[in-house]
Amino acid sequence: MIKLKTAEEIAILKEGGRRLAFILEAVKERVAPGVKTSELEDLARKLIKEESDDAAFLDYTPQGAPKPYPAALCVSINEEVVHGIPKNKELKEGDVVGLDLGLIHDGLYTDMAITVPVGKISQEAEKMIKVAEEALEAGIWVAVPGKHVGDISNAIEQTIKGAGFKVVKELAGHGVGYAPHEDPFVPNYGKAGTGPELVPGLVIAIEPMVTSGSGEIKVADDGFTFVTRDGKLATHAEKTIVITETGAEIITEL
Repeated sequence: MIKLKTAEEIAILKEGGRRLAFILEAVKERVAPGVKTSELEDLARKLIKEESDDAAFLDYTPQGAPKPYPAALCVSINEEVVHGIPKNKELKEGDVVGLDLGLIHDGLYTDMAITVPVGKISQEAEKMIKVAEEALEAGIWVAVPGKHVGDISNAIEQTIKGAGFKVVKELAGHGVGYAPHEDPFVPNYGKAGTGPELVPGLVIAIEPMVTSGSGEIKVADDGFTFVTRDGKLATHAEKTIVITETGAEIITEL
């Protein structure tokens, strides 16, 4: 069931989104060769605690997961698409790292992700990071009242395919606000004009995922991390938005 947010709730979400964007930018600045993923986790937790907020993902059990997620931050490297656990792994020159973080501010949830390079990366990796961001922008651009979820999905799909890459179809965006994941389901592929209608007060996280391989994925042995089946590179971008009377407003930004 889709639950629309009130003006008061949207104001809280905007403040939470601002805080989330600040934290993720700080974590991004820490990314460098030789840095351990656990250091990124520690920084995210420290910054969340300083504002007396809570980590949305820590101890949250996603659908199908065997147990609660053990970290605040998701750190997904190279072929890891999403939900990588930030253990004591050292980042290396040429890696591509997805950073995904959810925040609870005054009881309401926001969600955001970026993909960043570790030092100098390949031209293909640079292009894939850019394409994920462009697909996200394309999805946001069409998110206006009267359109449908399928319009977002189609805009994302066409952007990714047009750049010569594949969409990760098994994972998708989602509603957010009262919980980390709510209705509606926002796929990264589909037919324009289909799916739930976009109406003012709807808060969703749009998150295209791009791969240079087949697009097929599997769950790693840790039970959380989604990886590409063929070991090909993946990139990811995500923002939380609210549908207004005139269009889409990005919640997770400084």
